[in-house]
Formats: sequence, C-alpha cells, structure tokens
Amino acid sequence: MEATVTWTSGMAFEAEQEGRRIPIDVPGPDGTSRGVRPKGLLLAGLGGCTGMDVVSILEKMRVPFEGLAVEVSADQSEDHPKVFTAIRVTYRFKGRDLPMDKLARAVQLSQEKYCGVSAMLGKTAAITTEIVVEG
Repeated sequence: MEATVTWTSGMAFEAEQEGRRIPIDVPGPDGTSRGVRPKGLLLAGLGGCTGMDVVSILEKMRVPFEGLAVEVSADQSEDHPKVFTAIRVTYRFKGRDLPMDKLARAVQLSQEKYCGVSAMLGKTAAITTEIVVEG
C-alpha cells in the first residue's frame, strides 16, 4: 500500500492513493480550508474500515438492513504532539426488527479482529462503541 502527498500551496497538500486524489488543508489564516485535516482522514479511515467489516459480517449473517452511518469523534491531548486520547464510534443502523445481538457481534468482530485501523489507533487511544437503531 502506498500514498503520495504533494504540496500545492500554503499549507495545502494533495494526497494520491490508488489513482484517487484527496485535498488536505487546514482552516484559518494559514490554510485555505480547501481540504480535510490529516487527523480527520484518520477518523474517516477508521469509520470506513469498521463500516466495511460490519457490512460484510452482517451479509454473512444474513441480516438485512436499510442503511448504516458510522460516526467517529475523538478527543486530543493538550500538549504537542496532539494525539487522540479517546475515540468514540457510533454505528447508526436503519432498518426494522434488526437483531441487536447480531449487530453487536458484527461490531465486536470488527473492532477486535478485523479492522486494522482500529487496531492501530487503539494502541494510543481508548475506543468506545455505540449502536443506534433507527426505524
């Protein structure tokens, strides 16, 4: 796996990974606010990684659902380097009569066995999860 990050101007960069481009920048006077923040990309990566796991696991369990949104938020240390100290992952499922035990098992398997991003970030920050079912 590889990525190339190229400076474009000011504090702005462009990341390229597998032929896709992602603008990276900072808000405020030093940045142009034309991209996402680097640590935000880490949170998005966690959400995508665990979300893909959960969808795959639920498909194997034959649990139909109408939608899934994974919300990820984090607290950071006060001192530099500002690292994540706590990460919260909320899985918002849409569907009727969803079996909570199977949703919980899919989330647990993702967090404890399959999601490499969770495994990496979990070495520096406590990760907590919540499951919400809508509909």
